[in-house]
Amino acid sequence: MAKLLVVEDNDMNWDMLSRWLRKRGFDLARAVNGEEAVVMAADEAPDLILMDMGLPIKDGYQATREIKANEATRALPVIALTANAMAEDEERAMSAGCDGYQSKPIDFPQLLRTMQPLLPGALPEKAQKFLDTH
Repeated sequence: MAKLLVVEDNDMNWDMLSRWLRKRGFDLARAVNGEEAVVMAADEAPDLILMDMGLPIKDGYQATREIKANEATRALPVIALTANAMAEDEERAMSAGCDGYQSKPIDFPQLLRTMQPLLPGALPEKAQKFLDTH
């Protein structure tokens, strides 16, 4: 089962995202700030990180830079999740080391299409079935 580290400080966003992802067969861990994300990236060994960029303590840009600078976590794919949908926001996320970008509100089929090539192996069967029909 693919394990995701979801870095999201907003409880409503976490609730919606976690329900949707669990229903599609993903195993989840949650961090609520960038500092926690850096620690959990090493401790939890996720297959992929969904990183909100507007976080307390340490924002998603800084957390991603630190994850990518650490040899132990450098290869973890990170997808930026942000309410900022301007072209420069995507460029900033990619410059910080993100491997993909998804603006909020989340377009779930598009999120799966962004995740698919970054996950080792394949999407969970339920996620693939969803993607095949959307």
